[in-house]
Amino acid sequence: MKTGMNNPASEEELRKRAVSRLTGDTEDNVKRSAAALRVLYELAASPQTAVDALAVLHELQVHQVELELQAEELRRLHSEAEAALQRHTDLYDAAPVGLFTVDKDGIVQETNVTGATLFQSDPDALQGQSLYRLLTPQGTGVLKSMLSEAARGDRSGSCTLDLPSVGGTPGRQAHAAISRDAAGTGFLLAFMPIGH
Repeated sequence: MKTGMNNPASEEELRKRAVSRLTGDTEDNVKRSAAALRVLYELAASPQTAVDALAVLHELQVHQVELELQAEELRRLHSEAEAALQRHTDLYDAAPVGLFTVDKDGIVQETNVTGATLFQSDPDALQGQSLYRLLTPQGTGVLKSMLSEAARGDRSGSCTLDLPSVGGTPGRQAHAAISRDAAGTGFLLAFMPIGH
């Protein structure tokens, strides 16, 4: 999995963009820098305000260190989030059951490798396809009924579905379980082949 935050090239690019924005030769930047230096010089030149100038400089340094610490923490959190995502992706794809996320019409939004293999396909090929077309007519009717019940508010359900023969093998069956996804926009289906 690629990461933009831990990539030294992207950090270097971000730094270049920030320095360019701050020190660029645009008229606004030149005016802003000149005005800031003039104020700091005037404060430092006067015995009455020299202490204030040093205080301002110190405060700027403290803010810089704070920002650097925040950036370090963001990089650490980003790295942890990517590692967690990779663990969950690996777990999802390595699950011993076929997992499908479908919408209310049975259109596959996502599937794992085991689910795609159950239908002798790959996950990308199944995305956007109707799960109904992968089942026998009887299995399609059962799944439609189960999706309808889940859409009406039944939290979960299960059934046995007939799967069509694939590659000359006789028809198969799978135990299917359904629940609404966490976002409430679709359904999670788990298929476990019977007798395999």
